[in-house]
Amino acid sequence: MRRYQPTTLPDLAAGVVPDDDAVSAESESEEDEYAALMTAADLSAERLPGLPDGQRRRVVVVFDVGGSQMLAVHADTGDDASPEDDLAWYATQELDSLLDGIV
Repeated sequence: MRRYQPTTLPDLAAGVVPDDDAVSAESESEEDEYAALMTAADLSAERLPGLPDGQRRRVVVVFDVGGSQMLAVHADTGDDASPEDDLAWYATQELDSLLDGIV
């Protein structure tokens, strides 16, 4: 099972570990995993007001339950995306390009 940690681009650049805000799926079904991802995306959106241009993107980091190693990142492709928009998937090897200009 996976945990979905809501965060922001600046916090992702600083390093993210799962905390009490992480959302766990109710089961390993694709539907439950997606629901947990989108719940975490909504929580991430609450953290965006006040961030500068280029940094207002929902970001969700995926961890295994009980683990602290980042598996993947889901993020908006641009600022101020609609809550209905799907998040893009990034492998951990792609984080440098996602964080370009942030760090």
